[in-house]
Amino acid sequence: RLYLPDIQARQQARRQYAERSAINAPMQGTAADIVKKAMISVDAWLRQSETGAEIIMQVHDELVLEVPTKTLAAVQQQVTSLMASAADLRVPLKVDAGSGANWDEAH
Repeated sequence: RLYLPDIQARQQARRQYAERSAINAPMQGTAADIVKKAMISVDAWLRQSETGAEIIMQVHDELVLEVPTKTLAAVQQQVTSLMASAADLRVPLKVDAGSGANWDEAH
């Protein structure tokens, strides 16, 4: 439940901000649920695989992994597939993947 007391504010800017928040909340919540589902699938696969890869962190709708160079291609392919199939939607989930020595390079 999202409480937005400013939805009835007299100041137009405060009221409009609350209205935008009310519209965005269901979409942001759904996106967060999809990422959590994807993370669970990726983690389960990583635990049973022998790739040496592990999830380091989640940043908004991204997963950051540490992956040995020798298994990078296989991990990238499988993680991309798992994330794209995290939710059954009418439209496809587009997943981009990158790699680099640090998050900035990979992004």
